[in-house]
Amino acid sequence: MQNDKLLNYLHLHFIVFIWGFTAVLGALISIETIPLVWYRMLLASGFIFLYVKFKKERLQYPKRELAGFFLCGLIIALHWLAFFGAIKISNVSVTLAIMSTGALFASLLEPLLYRRRIIWYEVLFGGIVVIGLYIIFKVETQYVWGIVLALCSSFLGALFSVINGKFALKYKASVVSFYEIFFGSVCITVYLAISGSFEASFFKVSINDWAYLLILASVCTAYAFIVSIHVMKWISPYTVMLTINMEPVYGIILALLILGDSENMSPEFYYGTAIILITVIANGIIKTSVKRKKRRLPNT
Repeated sequence: MQNDKLLNYLHLHFIVFIWGFTAVLGALISIETIPLVWYRMLLASGFIFLYVKFKKERLQYPKRELAGFFLCGLIIALHWLAFFGAIKISNVSVTLAIMSTGALFASLLEPLLYRRRIIWYEVLFGGIVVIGLYIIFKVETQYVWGIVLALCSSFLGALFSVINGKFALKYKASVVSFYEIFFGSVCITVYLAISGSFEASFFKVSINDWAYLLILASVCTAYAFIVSIHVMKWISPYTVMLTINMEPVYGIILALLILGDSENMSPEFYYGTAIILITVIANGIIKTSVKRKKRRLPNT
């Protein structure tokens, strides 16, 4: 049992490492943002569909639930468009640093969508994160629009997570993921068709880009998502939260190693990033501690 837990913990770190590599792939792929996301979602939905059919999982759901999956698909499509767009106009380090605000966005969105009271320390941590963002904005003025897009992506990712949480409790994660990613690709397809983007040049993708896209769709999307669900059954939410917060760290280190000088930032940038990361981790630690104390309290 202990060995299984250790193996799954190491597997979780590998998955988070893969998620960090996703941003590097976004920089390596030469095609523009919209085609990149379209290919990713279309290929990933195909891979997950094959997995779902192999596992013989049910695909029939009521129209109301499918409408919810469609909304989440639209949100995740916009999230990835903003994410890769931020990488294209700034760089991986800036994008991942700003994306680390996602957990805090989620904690602020939950009271609005689930109608619970606002917790004072979440407001405090929100203010501290703003200080970290201000430092990054101040020293990296050439990347302002990349920072804005990354913030939009972070917010949309948090919104997706909060809304999708209800579906994850009720349905098979792989099936929900298939529908959401597939519907997201449908939304982008409709936009591309209306804008007349489906020209011969759209489908001219280099061999290198095809290789990166296949890795992005299969390993970084379909595989990482499906395996992460299994791993999280063995590991506590607290450990999962701390490990996932390593994603921007892994991603920034990978970007420095693979992409070189284009990822070198000023010391102030790393100070601002550290403030954001430490704040998000502290928020998760306190939240988990409070939940544990509530579970220990006897029922009145």
